[in-house]
Amino acid sequence: MFVLFEEDGAFKAGTVLADNDSSLQVETSHGKRVKLKSSHVLLQFREPAPGELLERAAADAEELDTGFLWEVCGDGEFGFQDFATEYHGHTPNAVEAAAVLLRLHSAPIYFHRKGRGRFRKAPAEILQAALAGLEKKRQQAEAIERMRSELVAGRLPAELAGMLPQLLYRPDRNRIETKAFEAACVDAGLSAPRLLLKCGALASSYDFHYHRFLFEYFEDGVAFPPFEPPHDPAELPRADVAAFSIDDATTTEIDDAFSVTPREGGGWRIGIHIAAPALGFARGSSLDAIARRRLSTVYMPGNKITMLPDAVVEAFTLAAGRDCPAVSLYLDVTAALAIVGHESRVERVPIVANLRHHDIEPLFNEQVLHEQDGLDFAWKRELTLLWDLATVLEAGRGKAESNQNQVDFNFYVDWQTETADGAGYVTITQRRRGSPLDKLVAEMMILANATWGKLLDEAGVPGLYRAQSGGKVRMTTVAAPHDGLGVDCYAWSSSPLRRYVDMINQWQIISVLRHEPPAFAPKSADLMAALRDFELTYAAYADFQRQMERYWCLRWLRQQPGIAVDGKVLRDNLVRLETIPLLLKVPSLPVQLPGSRVRLTIEDSDVLDVDVRARYVETLAEPTPEEAADAALES
Repeated sequence: MFVLFEEDGAFKAGTVLADNDSSLQVETSHGKRVKLKSSHVLLQFREPAPGELLERAAADAEELDTGFLWEVCGDGEFGFQDFATEYHGHTPNAVEAAAVLLRLHSAPIYFHRKGRGRFRKAPAEILQAALAGLEKKRQQAEAIERMRSELVAGRLPAELAGMLPQLLYRPDRNRIETKAFEAACVDAGLSAPRLLLKCGALASSYDFHYHRFLFEYFEDGVAFPPFEPPHDPAELPRADVAAFSIDDATTTEIDDAFSVTPREGGGWRIGIHIAAPALGFARGSSLDAIARRRLSTVYMPGNKITMLPDAVVEAFTLAAGRDCPAVSLYLDVTAALAIVGHESRVERVPIVANLRHHDIEPLFNEQVLHEQDGLDFAWKRELTLLWDLATVLEAGRGKAESNQNQVDFNFYVDWQTETADGAGYVTITQRRRGSPLDKLVAEMMILANATWGKLLDEAGVPGLYRAQSGGKVRMTTVAAPHDGLGVDCYAWSSSPLRRYVDMINQWQIISVLRHEPPAFAPKSADLMAALRDFELTYAAYADFQRQMERYWCLRWLRQQPGIAVDGKVLRDNLVRLETIPLLLKVPSLPVQLPGSRVRLTIEDSDVLDVDVRARYVETLAEPTPEEAADAALES
């Protein structure tokens, strides 16, 4: 005697070795012995052999029309043997009965299982819905295969053209486009950005990094929404000064300027003038909403995303040749450079010059300052006086300049020049930190931010302060010391065109100077929310800037293939290059003292992963004790 039964979702046939009424001992066609309950037996038969039964039944089942079986089947529950008898018109043999069972079992959308060997036909509406679903899946599978094939061949399917950022940065794996794209990546052996570069969907590696940042922080794009034009504060009094700014050549958001006016009886009246966009729009306006959302200008080599629309920047930037709205801090300074008084005003300031670093630094630097008969040039007297005052202010804070040997790097990108990596030829220049121009601007800004921070604190008006204690810098709405700067309090107020924190503080300062209610009252929940959002966003923008600087460093290396580069060992195999601001690990570097100068060759770089591989060539110099100590601190 042979039996047909179901085990682990599969049909099996075997020979009965022992029948114990309620259970059977069965040996399957593969020689496996199993104990089987009698109630689990679907069919008993004497021929053909168990293995032959399943083979012949499977072949016969393929010949049965599932749709026809569904049509001739009754609406009630039924057993497969009864249905096989009705279908064939006679008592079916084992092969015929098993064939019907296999066909019913293989079509779950047509026949719903109700028990072992028992079924019920699916209602017509449910069947139609299931068939429609199957057809949809078939069409999707065809679409996936078509898109996959096009991508592997280096062509971008039309369906993917409008969803590239999502595919790259936040793939939705429930979408067929994503399934096709990821399958193509596997088949082509390429990462997502490399496949899109191959298809021409990405213009360059720069686009990949830049648009990833936009996708996360500017999902709606960098264009500004409609806004009400800023108010022109024409009623402001005009200051009787001749002010000038000092900025990098690429600066368009000119926030600060200075003036030097002789005082009767000796000494000077020195003005620190800060652009005042806070006079152009109020809290709650459409422009405030824009600035509140962006929170800061985003800087990166060769590009920037401004916090405020260009028209607003142009209206309030301290551009030469016009009178500009400003919040001014005037210092009464004696001939001995002692500050004997100060005053803050809201006014219009005549800007007569925008000085640029590349024009002034060759004429105004430490070497020239120490020469008795240096070259004479416009603004030399004013700049020298401000530098002398800055030196006094620095000493008064007890924070002598400690980074004069450090170097700042400036990136300039020529977008019109084509390179192997796409448009954009980068030039990286060096500028020593702590130059006289740097010092005088930094000290004037520290003084203004500390003075206005104290002004808000004494007036009981909240502001946003930078505080430092125990080496940790934090932001707070309460005036607190900044140990690193050596001041009692420090409220960012000098860059309102670029930072929303400065904009808030400027609203608060103007309210104190005009004796008006402040934009943000004490214990304002909105003020705390702005603080938290600014800290997170400002840190993210700074991190993006560092990432893009590293990217452009790799692009610079690629522009000069085979170049040997020199660097300083910081620790282990970590080296900082001298010509560009790039840190890299050099696995081949032998044990070196921190501060050692070494020469490397660049073997390979990846501008998508922003990674570089360098090889050690030789040691150029051992460090002095001072250089070793400096390297240890830098690492």
